[in-house]
Amino acid sequence: MPLLIIGATGTLGRQVVRQALNEGYNVRCLVRNIRKASFLREWGAELIYGDLTAPETLPEAFKGVTAVIDTSTGRPTDEVNVKDIDWDGKIALLQAAKVAKVDRFVFFSILNADKYTYIPLMKLKAKFEYILQKSGVPYTIFKLSGFYQGLIGQYALPVLEQEPIYVTKETMPVAYMDTEDVAKFCLRSLELPETNNSTYALGNPTALLSSEIIKKCENLSGQKATINQLPILGVKLGRQLTNFFQWSWNIADRLAFIEVFSGKEDFSVNYAILNNTFKIEPDELLSLDTYFKEYFEQILTKLKDLNYNQAQTAKRKDLTF
Repeated sequence: MPLLIIGATGTLGRQVVRQALNEGYNVRCLVRNIRKASFLREWGAELIYGDLTAPETLPEAFKGVTAVIDTSTGRPTDEVNVKDIDWDGKIALLQAAKVAKVDRFVFFSILNADKYTYIPLMKLKAKFEYILQKSGVPYTIFKLSGFYQGLIGQYALPVLEQEPIYVTKETMPVAYMDTEDVAKFCLRSLELPETNNSTYALGNPTALLSSEIIKKCENLSGQKATINQLPILGVKLGRQLTNFFQWSWNIADRLAFIEVFSGKEDFSVNYAILNNTFKIEPDELLSLDTYFKEYFEQILTKLKDLNYNQAQTAKRKDLTF
C-alpha cells in the first residue's frame, strides 16, 4: 500500500515515516523543503515537493497513492497563518484525496477540540473533522491530548535549569503519549477494516496531572522544581488581552492551552476500547517514567562529561613550566 505522509519532518510525522518503512510500506513524503527533509530520503522514503498553501502542487503527490496520513499542523511560530495550514490547506488536501480516490485518509485532531472553539487551532481541527466525516472519503480520525516530547520543554528543562514552571489548579489529568506509540496505532489502523470511518481518542492508559509530572522530574533529576501558581481568571484575562494584537498571538495560544487543561473536560482515554480494536496491550506502550528516565540519564551524563572537560581544561591552564 503506497502511503503519502504529510508533515513528515515533524515530531509525529517522522515517527510515522520510520515505522512505515520498517513495516515495508512504500512511503512518499510531501515536503516544502527537499534539502531539510533529506534525512527522510536517507531512511528510504520518496520525497516530493508540495505545499498545503499552494493547492496546485498537491495532485502530483497523490499519483498511485492508496492512503494518506496527515500529521501536519500549524504552529504559532510558523511563518504562515494557522488557518492557511489547518483549514485552507486541509481542504485542498481533502479535495486532492477525493479526486485520487484514496482508500484511507488518516487525520490527527485534538481531544475535546469541539469544546474549545474559541481557540483558533481547536476550532479548525473540529471543523475539519466534520468536513472529513461528510466528505465520502474513507477516514480514520485520532484525537490526541499531547505528546511526551512536549513535556521536555514544559517540565523537564525548567527543572534542570532551575527556571519556574507555571501551573494552574488542575481538575482533570491528561493522557499524554509517546509519538512512536501514536505511529504504531496509526499504521495498525490501515490494516484493520473496522477502523474505517471511525474516530478514536488516543492516549496512554495512565493520565497524569501536572503535579505528578513535576514530581517525576524532581525524583529523576535530584532537583527541586520552582512552581508558580497562576490564577485561572488571570490566565483567561491574559488570553483575551493578548488576542487583540497579532504580535502576541503566540502568547495567547499558550495561555489558551493552559486554560484548557485547567478546565472540567476529560483528557483521559478509555484504553479498553483501543485495546479491543487495535490489540495493543498497555505494557507494549512506552511509559512516561521510562521516557523521562532515559532523557534524564542522557542529560545528566552529558552534564557530568561537560563538567569533567571543564575541570581538565582548568587544570591545564594552571600548569607552569
